[in-house]
Amino acid sequence: MKGLLDQWLWKEEYWLPPGVTWKDIEMEEGERYPLPRDLLCTLPLALGFIALRYIFERLIAIPLSRQLGVSDRVRVRAPPLPKLENFYKQNKHQPSQSEVLVLGQQCGLGHRQIETWFRHRRNQDRPSNTKKFCEASWRFVFYLIAFVAALASLIDTPWFWDHSECWQNYPKQPVTEAHYWYYITEMGFYWSLLLCVSVDVKRKDFNEQIIHHVATIFLLGLSYCANYVRIGTLVMVVHDSSDFLLESAKMFNYAGWRKTCDTLFVIFALVFLLTRLVVFPGRIIYSTLVVSMDFFQPFFGYYFFNALLLVLQALHIFWAWLILRMVFKFAFSGKVEKDERSDEESEPEGRDEEAVEEEDMSWDLRKGTLNSKLASLANNCVLNNLTNQRNMNSRLPKAR
Repeated sequence: MKGLLDQWLWKEEYWLPPGVTWKDIEMEEGERYPLPRDLLCTLPLALGFIALRYIFERLIAIPLSRQLGVSDRVRVRAPPLPKLENFYKQNKHQPSQSEVLVLGQQCGLGHRQIETWFRHRRNQDRPSNTKKFCEASWRFVFYLIAFVAALASLIDTPWFWDHSECWQNYPKQPVTEAHYWYYITEMGFYWSLLLCVSVDVKRKDFNEQIIHHVATIFLLGLSYCANYVRIGTLVMVVHDSSDFLLESAKMFNYAGWRKTCDTLFVIFALVFLLTRLVVFPGRIIYSTLVVSMDFFQPFFGYYFFNALLLVLQALHIFWAWLILRMVFKFAFSGKVEKDERSDEESEPEGRDEEAVEEEDMSWDLRKGTLNSKLASLANNCVLNNLTNQRNMNSRLPKAR
């Protein structure tokens, strides 16, 4: 197995500049160099993160949500109808008009009753504010700790201020213990996010999040193997600098603290636009694409690493567009209406489920009022008919 990996996956021309071999960067006494086998511990670490998250949410996040006033919407439960339940589990979407007619004939229900049942059933599966708060708080804690720890370990390094230092003596650059664990921990965390994607809140940018997680894992793993650790630490700290602000804004949004949420969102938007649209392409991508060429000839790892960075930059532009839409709404309405980036879960239909439910309730109220008026009118008509009939009966003898 090791021979196959060395022959097909870890070939020197893939991950090292021309003329450099694995022996040239062998670990010397007292120094650590990146080795592909180091990445094997990221999967057990991801499972540890999942277990730690489970404990964190139940012991810390849920009690904290109650202290902050997070409340869950009381939803109407759909009545148990086996045929409709089977259809819902198999399809998970709004049935078409023809399917509604068939289901109505099978269950003996009307068109509107079928649609109402599916709406209530979908609402049952919608995540509660408490679930969304727990997810946001877990990410907030990790991103905040990772950012503070990374900043503390990088602030004194020469490549933090001068990015050309990322390529001095490349690839024979020893890795400190702090940066080694920063890499391994970040990769294990993103593995945990990818493994939990099916149970986490499904948001509007679900597909983009999947692409982001996969690209990040490949970027971390391959950059570690190619010893792009110095520039890789800068990429991670740029991302972590705004992520914890977004998660904190979500937490206060679910708790109903509107002013705090709006303030944090504005700060997040400024930091995100500055780091992802200015610092990331202008300093980091420029360094990997242009500055690095002064130190070595391009190779496969160079092209692959930069391609992944460009994929991340494309996602940054997509999210920046969503954020600017929210900032535009905030400037005119004075508050953040909804998180266009990822705060709202994806909808199977174009209309909002809760708005339709409220519309149904108002319709039922109007219908009840109308029925009471019609009943009153009918009673009045009956009473008038009976009164007129008695009056006519009393006049008949006189007429005779």
